[in-house]
Amino acid sequence: MANAPSLTLLPEFHQGSSPVLISVPHAGTGLPEGLSQRLTDEARPLPDTDWFVDKLYQFARDMGAGMLVAKAARTVVDLNRPSDDRPLYSASQTKLMTGVLPMQCFSGAAVYRSGEQPTAAETGERLRLYWQPYHDLLRSNLQKICQQHGHAILLDAHSIRAEVPLLFDGQLADLNLGSNGGLSAHPSLLNAATESLRSSSYTLVVDGRFKGGFITRHYGQPDQQIHALQLEIAQRAYMNETPPVWEESQASALQQRLKVLLHLLSTWKPQHG
Repeated sequence: MANAPSLTLLPEFHQGSSPVLISVPHAGTGLPEGLSQRLTDEARPLPDTDWFVDKLYQFARDMGAGMLVAKAARTVVDLNRPSDDRPLYSASQTKLMTGVLPMQCFSGAAVYRSGEQPTAAETGERLRLYWQPYHDLLRSNLQKICQQHGHAILLDAHSIRAEVPLLFDGQLADLNLGSNGGLSAHPSLLNAATESLRSSSYTLVVDGRFKGGFITRHYGQPDQQIHALQLEIAQRAYMNETPPVWEESQASALQQRLKVLLHLLSTWKPQHG
């Protein structure tokens, strides 16, 4: 591993003017030099990418939201897992345990070719070069937003294929809102966000299989006026899943619903609760 990341792999940050910061940790597709050759044929196309999520929320910048977008692929490091690799789910909740350096694809296929797995030293380097800068930006900007507005709202934006048998049974709802079981956001904010998404043609589940990963759980501290929600979207709602292709008409329709959600998040005030 190099001692410094390529500039193309550094996260992209857009400064907003509202209390909302959108985090997009899994849409990146960049790989450090030489890594692609170490991956299996199944892992090389980056099948577990949150395809086009940054494009899906591009409108949010014009609505005043800040955005933090990872450029390094999830294969490099999973930014939604703790750096110490503590499991987020128990063995009874999932058939596949995914770590901060993924070793398996969601299909169960190995990520690395035999003998090409990262060493402990490489793991530490990836955390330093890719995980830490993202979380430094996330933490510092949430604090700045809180100082400016009195509160901050973090929306952690994700997507996934509608059917992933090793992660959940059956088909995923279109919209999956997570609040760590109500712990990461004020109840009035969660309720309002739920109603804004429920009043649509999309199916919705709240705090189901996707309650929020490390980002939602770690940064969502309502007692400190930092509220966090995760929105996991079934990719069929805005794109063709296999192969991954952006579908403009589907995406445009979903963006209209997301604009309603973002307006609500931007105008919500803690005293309303």
